[in-house]
Amino acid sequence: MTDNDGSFDEVLARFAATGPEFGGGLSNHGPMAAEALVALGRGDAVAPWAEWYARRLLDPPQARNAIAPDDWREALGDIARAGDWIAFFERELGRRPWRDAVETWVARLAPGIMAGATHGILRTAHAVRSLDRGENPQRLRELAEGLAYWAARYQSLPTALAGQRRLGVAAALAEVPLVPAASRRAGLIFDAVKAVDAAGFSPAIGLVDVDGAAGEFVSGVTRAFVRQYLANAPTASISFIHTVTAPSALRTLAPHLSAETRRDAMRYAWQACASIYAAYGSEPAPVVHVNDAAVDADDLVEQAVAARDEHAIKFTEACLKEHRLTGDAAFLAAAQDAVARLRRTEK
Repeated sequence: MTDNDGSFDEVLARFAATGPEFGGGLSNHGPMAAEALVALGRGDAVAPWAEWYARRLLDPPQARNAIAPDDWREALGDIARAGDWIAFFERELGRRPWRDAVETWVARLAPGIMAGATHGILRTAHAVRSLDRGENPQRLRELAEGLAYWAARYQSLPTALAGQRRLGVAAALAEVPLVPAASRRAGLIFDAVKAVDAAGFSPAIGLVDVDGAAGEFVSGVTRAFVRQYLANAPTASISFIHTVTAPSALRTLAPHLSAETRRDAMRYAWQACASIYAAYGSEPAPVVHVNDAAVDADDLVEQAVAARDEHAIKFTEACLKEHRLTGDAAFLAAAQDAVARLRRTEK
């Protein structure tokens, strides 16, 4: 993984002049996909991809009403204050080491991991991974953007923390009630999950065992949900991509978090994925048979770059990472499906 030619940081500087959303609530994937390309070993593709992608983006939001250090809660979940949040986190990162800020703010923002359809935690994790490779102003600014988006789109889900069940992820998933077809909502993911029945869904957060190692937990979540992607891709591919990429992002953040913050983040990451399953999943959940045929990882990377789709790029990177760690061929099958299904044809 290398980005030492400077093109990645130049692209971050360009994306810093764009807003966190466009198209009525779609998340700006530019910095995330650019960092994923670096992680895939394709830093050479970052600049041309960014040139193509940036055309759809909007101007950055302006800071208008400063968020006071002691009154930040009143601005949570207010996307109209995205510019205020960016300025707030730039100040935070200017006065303390970024690792300290990550611990503090992941702990505070974890109950809202659904923020922006999980793009708050995703953008934060991509920024942290770039900072792990080397710190500079562009990467610190991107961390401020990621945390700001998480805060501005903060979204909690129905939660009843009593009665921890300590189930494995697959067993827990079987107990999550699905939203009836007639009650499901079209449109953005963070709107669709609002259709979950509060009373029925709220115990879901307490179903899983979060007392083990974070890496093992993340592997359990991603392995369960990559199969949900394969089962539901014809109708909800983008939605289920986030049930793999979001917990995989937690794997990046985990080394920077205290044990307590990791456990909380694990619970809320599972809860977010479970809500997507409830909003989009099929009943009964089908059994997916995965072909163990060998897949050439380098060829898969080339297919993702050629597809150009931001979700295909990020999903391929996450799936290859999870496959390296687990050996589960379902990740390769899912990435193959995504790069073919999501391939972009526009100039």
